[in-house]
Amino acid sequence: MGKTKTAILTGTSIVAKTSAEEYAEKKAKKSAAAKAIADMAATKVEPAKEIVEEVVEEAPHRVTKEVVEKVRGKKYLESKSKVSKAQMYKLEDAIQAIKETSYSKFDGTMELHLVVKKAGTNIQVTLPFSTGKQKRIEIADEKTLEKLKGGKIDFDLLLATPDIMPKLANFARLLGPKGLMPNPKNGTVIKSNKDAEKFKGNLITVKTEREQPLIHTSFGKVSQKTEELVKNAETILNALGGSKTIIRAFVKSTMSPSVKIQI
Repeated sequence: MGKTKTAILTGTSIVAKTSAEEYAEKKAKKSAAAKAIADMAATKVEPAKEIVEEVVEEAPHRVTKEVVEKVRGKKYLESKSKVSKAQMYKLEDAIQAIKETSYSKFDGTMELHLVVKKAGTNIQVTLPFSTGKQKRIEIADEKTLEKLKGGKIDFDLLLATPDIMPKLANFARLLGPKGLMPNPKNGTVIKSNKDAEKFKGNLITVKTEREQPLIHTSFGKVSQKTEELVKNAETILNALGGSKTIIRAFVKSTMSPSVKIQI
């Protein structure tokens, strides 16, 4: 609890409330106003204007807001007109269509967006070809711990030996939500530093969102050869179980419409 401060003004003692006390009073006031409206509604009595305003002011999230339709740019609309939303494309045709409709000035990333049967999927996949992104790999040591104390994360994959895992446990809340906490299940807890060599290739982690059966991952760059992108995407789809576990699948680039693919 915070300390109670006392100010002397013209001989009168004024007690300043702590933030906890102010919050409790505000919450009680809101509950009382809401109860008053409920009671009046039950008796078909119209609540006083000031009571309604009190509830609205205290709970702005309850006010209905006008839905604003998203306005798409000219380039996006032109690209979207070149693909069919209803059609299901073969993987190779889908990738070729995205190459033709991608309108970014930079080399866009090819993305897979999947709806699977259940959340909790977390696997590692070694792709036959590069994804075009340089992966920053770090083996946890005392220097890593110092960086984490300051909230600094400058790596894409963190590996750890069993002896340092107890120290890393203190940073689980920082690393866990980002999918960076070393875990024996995905192989990121290694026996020795030599084992880190196998992670320097085209190894990627594919996982669902924390509470939703959705997967978002990349598998290359728009400029890559179509056959390389097809092989990378097929490797991911097969590793997940194909049509046995994947309900819907879409391919897109950083800046392009998405197309639905056959599984």
